[in-house]
Formats: sequence, C-alpha cells, structure tokens
Amino acid sequence: MAVVHRTTMSPGKLELLTSWLPTRPWYVPTGSAPELAVAGGFRLDDPDGEVGIEFMVVTDTSGDRPAAYLVPLTYRGAPLAAPGDGQDTLVGTSEHGVLGRRWIYDGAGDPVLVVQLLALLQGRAEPQAQSRSDAPDPTVTRHGAEDTPASPTGPATATDGPDSTGIGVPTDAGLLTLTLTRLLHLSAPDSATDAAQAWITAPWRLPDGTEHRAPFASLRVGP
Repeated sequence: MAVVHRTTMSPGKLELLTSWLPTRPWYVPTGSAPELAVAGGFRLDDPDGEVGIEFMVVTDTSGDRPAAYLVPLTYRGAPLAAPGDGQDTLVGTSEHGVLGRRWIYDGAGDPVLVVQLLALLQGRAEPQAQSRSDAPDPTVTRHGAEDTPASPTGPATATDGPDSTGIGVPTDAGLLTLTLTRLLHLSAPDSATDAAQAWITAPWRLPDGTEHRAPFASLRVGP
C-alpha cells in the first residue's frame, strides 16, 4: 500500500499545475492565470513501491464559471527513462520534505500509471484514498462487463484531444484504448462511455461544496 506522507512540497502541486495546465489542448483559456483548488481524486498503488500515482481533480475559478480538470500525476525519485526523457509530460520537479526531489509527470505518459489504470479498469487494482495511507476508496466505482485480463506488450501512446486523452495500449489481447476524461462535466453525456468495455466513475466537488460524479476513465477494444 502507498504511504501518504504528512509533509511539504516546494513548489507545491497546485503551483506547478498553474503553469502547466494552460499548455494543454484540453484546458479552457480564461484570459487570466488559473486559480486552482483540489476538488477530489484518488490514488493507485505501484506494486513495486517506486512510483506514486495520484488522480487529482482541480477546479479553476479564474473564468466566468468554474472548470474542473482530471490530472493524473506520477511522482518519481528520478527522471522518467523514456524516449525524449519524458520531457513532454514533465509537469515539474519539487522538493518533498521526506523523500527529497521528486519528478512529477502527467501520468498519461507514464508506463507505470498506464499499467495500473488498465488493471483498475479490468477489476484487478483497488483505488486508494487520496490523502490517507492504506485506505481503500469505495467512492471510486467500476462499471461494465468482466473481461479477460490483458498484459501490455509494448509502449503506450497518449494523444490529447479537446477534452480527453486517449492512450493506445498494445497488449497480448490486441490493441486497447484507455480514455481519460480531462474536462469534467456536471452532467456527463451518454456518449462518454459509448463502446466502452468498462469505465470508472468518481466524485468531485465544485467550489460551492456541491458534489458531482463523472466518468474519469474508460476502456475499449481497438483504436
């Protein structure tokens, strides 16, 4: 189980995201710097205990109405060893009060997160509470039919869209596509899970305290 340390990070996650979010194609520009707050999320365990995995929801109140974004993050003790050194997915570095320097990545481009997200969608991983150690999070629910587990056989490819990120994963059962909902809507359209073999939903909060649920990620067969 992942350990959540009660300590500081400098710069903090929201400080890093304030600079990084506006560079994403799914971010809705407001004409001002983002004003971010954590509004929900959960964690997944890395079986090897090396990489921190967090699915964070942040709300941006810098525009006329709040916008909510899903930002999956990974926390590493060394730079990601990947083509291009993962620079295109690097959110930034931060000094952790216990663990030292951490390299923080957009998890859509981190192979450890991709493998564990696939396991979650296939019912083989258990979501964990965002801010507590060794605490499963029952509010994160999986929907869809049971399927045969598939193991990745090569590097995944992430492609950003206007409100989501598609991740193509070659597996021993053929190509699978994971879709991360980046811009969360108050009422998710039925099309959000069309053709999905499985999907997960989780809660998040608006600045006024009202709670909503939305599909965070889905799995389908093929491209």
